[in-house]
Amino acid sequence: MNDTQHSPEHTMIALILVRPKYPENIGASARIAHNFGIQKLIVVTDEQPDKDKMLKMATHKAAHMIHEMEIYATTAEAARPFHSIVATTARQGRQRPQKMSPRRVMQEFAPLVAGNKVAIMFGPENAGLTNEDVDLCQFTSTIPTADFSSLNLAQAVAIHCYELYTVLPDVVHPHNKTQEYANSYDLEGMYEHIEQALLQITFLHDTNQTYWMRNIRQFLSRIRLRKKEASMIRGICRKFIWHQTKKSDPV
Repeated sequence: MNDTQHSPEHTMIALILVRPKYPENIGASARIAHNFGIQKLIVVTDEQPDKDKMLKMATHKAAHMIHEMEIYATTAEAARPFHSIVATTARQGRQRPQKMSPRRVMQEFAPLVAGNKVAIMFGPENAGLTNEDVDLCQFTSTIPTADFSSLNLAQAVAIHCYELYTVLPDVVHPHNKTQEYANSYDLEGMYEHIEQALLQITFLHDTNQTYWMRNIRQFLSRIRLRKKEASMIRGICRKFIWHQTKKSDPV
């Protein structure tokens, strides 16, 4: 099989594994990703995983992914360059985005691949992604299962990589016009300014700050903001904060 036959030019698709417990799962995930044309592996961890255990599961064909693997201390750092990220999670709750299957998510996600940096994020085997991790993502995918909803990390990686791989040829074409979407770094700066502005007018309080900011994130994620639009919103918020501060200064 040609591993990259469906991977468009000038595209970067990555796996982000957040604090995986077992190095064998990292190696197995690398092997699966390589099978479906994904060539970048990022791991969020405080310590270097055992390379020999990772390589054993990756096999020689995907060994380069282990050798070239990027490691970050926080999820925010790992997410920073990406324009669009899918969060994979079995956890549901009032503050989480609406549940969508991997197939449905990838149908919406795949058109954003060409010319952009995109990623699929997976949480630790025992707990999954936190709400703060999911806040950094624009899509949320939940694998439909029967009553027992526990899948191995590598199994979850395989399902999502397969669903993306099968839909890419239908939506990605070499001459598609690409859009300069805001990446995570742009968006996090924008959300920080929105939060500061809303605190200035006391729309946000200690008791509702997290709730409203999470809802604002989910709403703006659906819009797919471009870089210049995120910059414009930041500019509006900065000007608003400046006027509010000037108004409150003693004469």
